[in-house]
Amino acid sequence: MHPTGWALLGLLTVAAGFAAAEESASAPPPSSQTLESGLPLTATQQAMHFDHAALHFVPDLKTHRLSGEAALDFTALQPLDQLQLNLDRNLAISGITLDGKTLPTSDWSNPQGLLSIHLPRPLPSGHHVHVDIRYAGHPLEAKHAPWDGGFVWSRTEDGQPWMGTAVEGEGCDIFWPCIDHPEGKPALVDTWVTVPLDLAAPGNGRLIDIQTNGDTHTYHWQIHDPNTYGVTLNVGPFEELKADYHSRYGNTIPMQFWYLRGHAEQARQLFAEFPTMLDFFESEIGPYPFGSEKVGVVETPYEGMEHQTINAYGNGYAKSPYGFDWLMQHEFSHEWFGNQVTNADWDDMWIHEAFATYMQPLYGQYLRGDIAYFAMLQSERVMVTNRVPIVSGHTQTEEQVYDAKRGPGNDIYYKGSLMLHSLRGLIGDQAFFESIRRLVYGRPDPKPGNFSSRYADTRDFIKIVDQVTGKSMDWFFQVYLYQAALPQLEVQRHGGQVSLAWHTGNNTPFPMPVELQIGQQTRQIDMSHGPVTVAVPAGELLIVDPHSKLLRDQPGITDYQQWLKLQQARHAPIPKPW
Repeated sequence: MHPTGWALLGLLTVAAGFAAAEESASAPPPSSQTLESGLPLTATQQAMHFDHAALHFVPDLKTHRLSGEAALDFTALQPLDQLQLNLDRNLAISGITLDGKTLPTSDWSNPQGLLSIHLPRPLPSGHHVHVDIRYAGHPLEAKHAPWDGGFVWSRTEDGQPWMGTAVEGEGCDIFWPCIDHPEGKPALVDTWVTVPLDLAAPGNGRLIDIQTNGDTHTYHWQIHDPNTYGVTLNVGPFEELKADYHSRYGNTIPMQFWYLRGHAEQARQLFAEFPTMLDFFESEIGPYPFGSEKVGVVETPYEGMEHQTINAYGNGYAKSPYGFDWLMQHEFSHEWFGNQVTNADWDDMWIHEAFATYMQPLYGQYLRGDIAYFAMLQSERVMVTNRVPIVSGHTQTEEQVYDAKRGPGNDIYYKGSLMLHSLRGLIGDQAFFESIRRLVYGRPDPKPGNFSSRYADTRDFIKIVDQVTGKSMDWFFQVYLYQAALPQLEVQRHGGQVSLAWHTGNNTPFPMPVELQIGQQTRQIDMSHGPVTVAVPAGELLIVDPHSKLLRDQPGITDYQQWLKLQQARHAPIPKPW
């Protein structure tokens, strides 16, 4: 989560007229349409290709008000008689022009946040249209960003204004007219953000210029193919750290970290982690997808979020026993999993979160070896709930997916990560990492310049794994992604024999091989023909799954989780799982 160069003066002039469009102090909350990110695309939206968004923003840091002007370009994929966009109804529209001609208010309506703009004449397939929308209001304020998101208006320790946006769940329509769906990416976005001279406005993509006008200046940023919820606004008294990263792929990538004044030493330490993170991802996954723009991080008044090329960081420079800041690394993972490859539907959100979560233990292994890898996987394991399948198989909104009671919730992170660990153990490192590269880049041999951002869904990844391994792996994904319950491995030992049998929730086939350590020897047991009995001398050491490859039901984990709930109910201290 793109070019019209407008004069700043023109924006400030029209901003004076926004007062007439001010919503009342008793304005209703955003509609359910606005708060539901990822509702099915309308037929009209499916017939529109989003070519370019030129977005001008003037945030008022005292009144928490936003003035905006959006110049949007579309190409008709099919004949169109209207345009449909998503924009919070509480951002009052003061005017719309179409191809330079002002539209009467009767030609557009936005009662519930689905903005419909009627065209004076049908637009044939393949033709272009340009629309300008001027609006203003008090955008939704976050209650608990980033989980309950919106605008975060804050102050630094010394009282300076500090603002950021976090709209993954609520969607881009909280502050600009967009197509609020994973497949609604514009091909190009330019943003202009006007702020006081003593503040900075780091943004997505590469910095085009900074223009000064009296006591304000305007930052102009440009980004290609941004994830819609990854477009962000950030304002604060920032200082900047800059350096270049010389990639193993031969290109040079700018690195930038915008941190609050007064945090220089902590910021320098964190910035020193950037090159190592980049080397990890480029060696394990492939080239950084946005090398022609930048690697960017900005300090935010909330914990964090994966804003394309300007990731939000608010982890307080926390230390970790694993030698890296897990939150920064997780959000940075989304440059590959979320921004380069984007889920085609929120139902496939595990493609963002499971891979990004698995990158933490994988990075721990890269830095510290197996002890860090397995310690982090174990801490993930105790977080798995198994209430709802990770993938439903039908279109869902963001809220439905993240709902911890009715949706998969955090299982798209932790269970998904552990599923990937088991897949890696099953098919081996070569096939596993090639499958990831094909998912992310659409090809096994990515190099700067030979790939572009893409969409993928769950079935796409299953097909890729099948192609790479030469086997049908549907049985694996059916159990781990499309069923709630984990597979159970029944182990019975009688005398000189051990019996093994898999049980799944829907009695679906599950030919997952099982490793046994018998004495000092390790054997892999083929389970493709059902239950198996293995000779094991009485009294001999027996360890099932000695290398912890299997994600399976474990009664001890369930007992621990139930004990944790009791501790929480009694307000007792909860020990960390590592």
